[in-house]
Amino acid sequence: MGTEPRSPDSSETDASDDQELVVNIGGVRHVLYGYAVNRYPESRLAELMDCTDNEAISSLCDDYDKSKREFYFDRDPDSFKCVMELYYFGEIHIKKGICPICFKNELDFWKIDVDFLDECCKCLLNEKNDELEEIAQQVKLILADRGESADTCWGKTEKFLWKLMEKPDSSCPARVIAVLSFLFILISSVVMCMSTIPELQVMDEEGDLVEHPAMDSIETACIGWFTAEYILRLLSAPHKLKFALAFMNIIDVLAILPFYVSLILTTIGATLMELTNVQQAIQALRIMRIARIFKLARHSSGLQTLTYALKRSFKELGLLLMYLAIGIFVFAALGYTMEQSHPETLFKSIPQSFWWAIITMTTVGYGDIYPKTTLGKINAAISFLCGIIAIALPIHPIINNFVRYYNKQKVLETAAKHELELMELNAKAREAEDSRRQHIDIVITKTSNLSLNKSINTYSDAFTPLLAEEKLHRNRLQSCK
Repeated sequence: MGTEPRSPDSSETDASDDQELVVNIGGVRHVLYGYAVNRYPESRLAELMDCTDNEAISSLCDDYDKSKREFYFDRDPDSFKCVMELYYFGEIHIKKGICPICFKNELDFWKIDVDFLDECCKCLLNEKNDELEEIAQQVKLILADRGESADTCWGKTEKFLWKLMEKPDSSCPARVIAVLSFLFILISSVVMCMSTIPELQVMDEEGDLVEHPAMDSIETACIGWFTAEYILRLLSAPHKLKFALAFMNIIDVLAILPFYVSLILTTIGATLMELTNVQQAIQALRIMRIARIFKLARHSSGLQTLTYALKRSFKELGLLLMYLAIGIFVFAALGYTMEQSHPETLFKSIPQSFWWAIITMTTVGYGDIYPKTTLGKINAAISFLCGIIAIALPIHPIINNFVRYYNKQKVLETAAKHELELMELNAKAREAEDSRRQHIDIVITKTSNLSLNKSINTYSDAFTPLLAEEKLHRNRLQSCK
């Protein structure tokens, strides 16, 4: 009539499931049940529940109250509240205000795999890990700059030049060179613009307006500075091929290359081709001088941040272009169709209407082409309203990317400086500890020497001192005395 008896194993399992586990985490008391803890047998709490040996219990917790059977842990109570979710809900969420890296250390302590984290928290943890790697990389670069240079004379010179040209914060002369480079960029850009003003130009032998000789002299001086700067940076670069292929360094080459190409064409090109073609080629090359304005990005962290934000916002920018392309095609076709009924229509074809749609959706409105019918005007009103919405939608993610990266760079710079300060403090503490130990060793050595000398000079009756050198050899008469 009764039920079948349970096996000993099943009875032990049931007893373990009904057992309570009382833990005190940083002063906060929690009660967990065996059925929840036993779901993850490899965790620290599951091992603790099965322990009966005092040594094993001491190795798993910080303290243990045998009368209350309460286990004490000197850990973060807020992090443990998140860990408890695993035993009851099967997943872990990192609460707001908890450092993901510290929480990962807590998971390692409780012997819980990181895979139990929810996907959103995993992404947050991966971002923090990436930030730590970037901090470590920045610290490594700073330490490499501070490190000892090569033993050779050229190695020392190369490192000195690299710091002088690339690290404005390394010394006062490096900061002066950075400011001078910035001023030369501004001066050359201003001169390039001022040289196109007719009132500042002069007549050549053929009666054509050319740049003023003073402008040419300033331009030559600026190009000389840019050339010397690039050559010094290239010669002192640790990885010259990587340096030459960098985007900003390619811009530096494009900023100075037109000057030398036009100089070559002016001196020897006239003998190879017609003078008119040479002048046209020189004029086309002079347009490339606008590339030097991008050199400012090398001296401005804000421009670098903007460039990175645009790189990270390719998806949003593509979405913006797609919206505009669809709107331009639709409203250009509608505008062309609606304006065909007017005898003096300005919409001659759909491709020509594309220009009207572009300047209307971007709210520029040059006025060279405009609708004249009522339906055409309604179409124009709808088109620029849609253009405003299409442009405004992706702007917010782009701004968020800019702000996020800018704040991240500030945090990384501060964290790298703090890491270096901690390393310096630890190095000073180690040096102080080593000097203290050396001092203690010296004192101990002197004390032991003094005690040894004292024990030699003051001896008891049972102590026999050594004989002097002249008394080591005794004759028979002395031995008989």
